[in-house]
Amino acid sequence: MIEATVPDERAQARRSFLLVFSCTLIGALAQIFVKQGTAQLGTHVTLVQVLREPGLIVRFCLGVITNMKLFIGYGMYGINTFLMALALKGRELSRLYPIIALTYVWVTILSLFVLPGEHLNFFRTTGIAFIVCGVSVLGLKK
Repeated sequence: MIEATVPDERAQARRSFLLVFSCTLIGALAQIFVKQGTAQLGTHVTLVQVLREPGLIVRFCLGVITNMKLFIGYGMYGINTFLMALALKGRELSRLYPIIALTYVWVTILSLFVLPGEHLNFFRTTGIAFIVCGVSVLGLKK
């Protein structure tokens, strides 16, 4: 009976890892969509402007609702949250959650291809290397 549970635990751990890893990719894509969507919203609105003209809030909210990239990005965040809940059921939080740091890596890489004006320099590359090394160290078996 004990031997039968070991493969099940390994399969559950593998499933949880794959779910969290996919969450890093979904979260990165969501951030890219939200970034592109907010760029389409237009000018920034300050609190003073809203106090003078409360109708700005309504226009801003309509802009958010009708912006497809924002809608997709926030929808992906919802999917990400659901998948994280499923993943965290099957494994220790302290072993899975550091993997989420890989989202920063994916955002940096994706933004190079999708967002104009993004670039990779020595410090960003070094930071990515530290993140990957840190996630690897935290993921080591005890």
